[in-house]
Amino acid sequence: MQEIISNIGSFLWGPPMIVAIMGCGILLTVRSKFFVFRYFGMIFGKTLGSMKSSGQKRAGKVSPFEAICVAVGGAVGVGSLGGVAAAIAVGGPGSLFWILAWAAFGMTVKVAEVSLACYYRCTDSHGNYYGGPSYYIERGLGEQKGFKWAKILAWCFGVAFMLAAFSGNQVFTIAEALNATFHIPMIPFACVYSLFVFYITWKGVPRIASFASKLVPFMCLLYFFGGIVLIAVNFRALPGVIQAVFHDAFTGSAAAGGFVGAGVMTVIRTGIARSINSNEAGQGSSPMIHAAADTPHPVEQGLWGAIEVFVSTVLVSTITALAILSTGTWTSGLTSVTLTITAFQSVFGQMGLYFIGVIAVLFGITTTTGWFTYYCSLIAHGFRHNEKLRDRLTLIFKIIFPWPNIIVVSLIVLSGKGPNLYWAMIDVVTVLPTFFNVIALIGLSGVFIRLLNDYKARYLGVGTVDPNFHIFYEDDPRDTAKH
Repeated sequence: MQEIISNIGSFLWGPPMIVAIMGCGILLTVRSKFFVFRYFGMIFGKTLGSMKSSGQKRAGKVSPFEAICVAVGGAVGVGSLGGVAAAIAVGGPGSLFWILAWAAFGMTVKVAEVSLACYYRCTDSHGNYYGGPSYYIERGLGEQKGFKWAKILAWCFGVAFMLAAFSGNQVFTIAEALNATFHIPMIPFACVYSLFVFYITWKGVPRIASFASKLVPFMCLLYFFGGIVLIAVNFRALPGVIQAVFHDAFTGSAAAGGFVGAGVMTVIRTGIARSINSNEAGQGSSPMIHAAADTPHPVEQGLWGAIEVFVSTVLVSTITALAILSTGTWTSGLTSVTLTITAFQSVFGQMGLYFIGVIAVLFGITTTTGWFTYYCSLIAHGFRHNEKLRDRLTLIFKIIFPWPNIIVVSLIVLSGKGPNLYWAMIDVVTVLPTFFNVIALIGLSGVFIRLLNDYKARYLGVGTVDPNFHIFYEDDPRDTAKH
């Protein structure tokens, strides 16, 4: 079964998909006139540089800071520990180049999808905001542009995305880490973990947002400083590592030690796939929580999207990659989070073992609970015309949501297949919603540019404000009359 799933993932992540993804990133970056790079200082100042004011919110609403914490918590999950390690274990040092290459374009992609999610979002009878790719596909491509197939595309995205709910929500990698560090049995841990997830998610988005805003900054800083110390200890290896990253990105990696070698296409495919798994740019996940934020302008929230990619990949995932490469453990033949554990253990001994064990739990719980909000957003969209049914289905989903954690961990452990089967499954469930979302982003790139130009005129003094431009889709009577 593992070979079949791996072959499906390799086919789906083939050259056409890579070209489509990179093409979308390049298109949005160029059309925005390299906005993220030219205004990165401003973006940083309005986001991480003003976290205190960003945390203010109206009662019952999700603040921009809480939204980014949920989003970063969902992105900086065990994919940053195990996914990046798996990419290097399969593709070698060159994978890091493609991880960062997508992150560079992915920052603009994330600004675009978050901005569009906020612009096209809906408001329910309780005053709660809901948005995401399924919303901007149906409203943007369907209602505004008149594409009759838009509703089908929105449902395809929603169904494909919901498949991730049955992939175990990254619990396998957390269980794997704790089994390696504290010798905790994986299946019993999955049961206890699932109970805790049920407790956090039962009260819905407000509790999840509050939980993430307290935990995410702490866990990111903790891992970042631990990784910096490890890399500093091995600083003499960095010149060779950097040379290998650039060289192998275009030539492939030769076999070394337990590493079997990799061709160029494998390096590119694994790097981009794991980068998307790390920062979720283009996947359409975190825009669903960003759309719930109480923001004055869609692009204002979109700025947080750029920082989300920067933190999750440029900082956290790069730390993981450099830790593995600088210690030389990438040639050991190990993969996934076990490889990351070995890298930290080689420098810190048993403390490194325990450090990654704790970090895996922190990263994992924020990922699992964060993604719960995304699934709820899709349910809200699919059944928005029947709120009673929507609320009933959301309640049912709360009850069944933790169960795939136990089922997937049990199946993989009992089958003896290990992490390679898990990451093959992740490849498949990641590529489908990404494909549908990329189509929408390309089709709505013009709308994003208009939003961006309006934001620059209103807040940056670049250009002239159009008094007839409506900041949110629902504010335009011409659009609201269509539905």
